[in-house]
Amino acid sequence: MTPHEIDLDGDRVAYQTAGAGPVLLLVHGMAGSFVTWRHVLPTLAQRFTVLAPDLLGHGQSDRSRGAYSLDAHANMLCDLLDALGHERATVVGQSFGGGVAMQLAYQFPERCERLVLVNSGGLGREVHLILRLLALPGAESMFPLVCAPRLRDAGDLVATWLGRAGVRSTPASQEIWRSYASLADAATRRAFFRGLREVIDFSGQAVSALGRVCRISQLPTLIVWGAQDPFIPVSHAVAAHKAIPGSRLEIFDGVGHYPHCEAPERFVEVLVDFIASTEPARLSARSVERRITPRRSPD
Repeated sequence: MTPHEIDLDGDRVAYQTAGAGPVLLLVHGMAGSFVTWRHVLPTLAQRFTVLAPDLLGHGQSDRSRGAYSLDAHANMLCDLLDALGHERATVVGQSFGGGVAMQLAYQFPERCERLVLVNSGGLGREVHLILRLLALPGAESMFPLVCAPRLRDAGDLVATWLGRAGVRSTPASQEIWRSYASLADAATRRAFFRGLREVIDFSGQAVSALGRVCRISQLPTLIVWGAQDPFIPVSHAVAAHKAIPGSRLEIFDGVGHYPHCEAPERFVEVLVDFIASTEPARLSARSVERRITPRRSPD
């Protein structure tokens, strides 16, 4: 599938698209790109119009001077839907992309037919210690050493040797390595740390959506999680399922942070069944606002 590019308010956004039918918007995780959907995109394109962009600061999209907050990414996705002539979409977000997907649903509920959260961020405090350490001030100063192009190239060479010897890497390790290798670029590193600190500090995830998911409870929601996720615990999936009435929960045993890569056939099967068995929502911004409960001031 050939990547495309589009200019959105002066920023170049790269994306892949294929297929025909109802629109699926696939949103990747932090330090990821649309490449993460390569295992499922061709099959999904047989049934749907699949749209997989690179968020700004990621992949082949521009490293913007603007914000890398959840709402900034949500605005970009809405602009992309507009530019490509898509009125609504089923929004699928993985990891950080799950937080972006929820933000899109909060800001633009009229654009979302369904919500699919895949090992999503923003559903609890706990997150891997490595990400908490990276959020500390000054952590980025070490990355020119640990992500030097020579080290990345050496890692690629070792992987090639191991492959020739019959030792194959796993889909999860490939995704982790691809994310690590992308940080060898200085502009990508700067974007990564700016985005990371929007959602994580040393105590854990700094943004939680659990208190406001009631706003989008009318939106058909599927939660997919790998039971062995080392980055975000599966307990977050259970908590989100309880907090979103009528949501569906699918936990993949023996799978980690990337169900769409580690178990692509099952992922497609679950996603297709969810879409086939639910009616697309037709929400409005006003219907979501009515579900916001004002906080009472202390007496």
